[in-house]
Amino acid sequence: MKKNLVGDLIWALLLLIWVLILVVPVTRNEFIEVTTIHPYLGGFVKFFILATMGDMLGSRVLNGEWRFPKGFLWKGVVWGIIGMMITLVFTVFMAGAQGAMSSGKLPFDGSTIAVAFFGSFIMNTTFGPMMYIYHKFGDMLVDLLIEKREGKLQGKVTVEAMVKRVDWQSLVSFSWIKCCLLIWTPCHTIVFLLPGEYRVLASAFLSILLGLLVASTKKADKKKLVAA
Repeated sequence: MKKNLVGDLIWALLLLIWVLILVVPVTRNEFIEVTTIHPYLGGFVKFFILATMGDMLGSRVLNGEWRFPKGFLWKGVVWGIIGMMITLVFTVFMAGAQGAMSSGKLPFDGSTIAVAFFGSFIMNTTFGPMMYIYHKFGDMLVDLLIEKREGKLQGKVTVEAMVKRVDWQSLVSFSWIKCCLLIWTPCHTIVFLLPGEYRVLASAFLSILLGLLVASTKKADKKKLVAA
């Protein structure tokens, strides 16, 4: 119990530090300047830290205690690369939605809210599912390499072996349909209404929500299995 309380306090303190960085004018301006000059590095760091914190919080909810999973840092790198990808695609989809509206391929040209919604909807129905695939396979690759190093996995780490391990039912029904359409589309619509320098950071904060959603779903599945 004491260990969990200390973990809770450390996690909350780390989150508070991020909030203070954004609230205090000096650190906020410095943060914006650095991430504007080095957008991909900024995207990597934001997701490496905040998305990993989301994973840790999800694990806390699921298991009732704080745990550092095997490959913790490498899985953080997987999140960091996703942060770099998101840094690029936010610009691509927002500019694409604006271009489609300006050329008459989408309605409501001139509406800021419409640009944000179309950019979010198109992104989450195209890039979103593939991002989930990348994250799933990135995490799985780390797990398989660790298993092989420990002698628990015989043979090579192959794409076929990874595909067989994926829970496609959960990936499609939860990650693609529920999360991409019902959660991330409205959330990213709001994110796209923010100033550009805050969008990737806001998305990184949302990854904490993702950790909670995944953990809550797994916890509900466990209860169903016990009840059955």
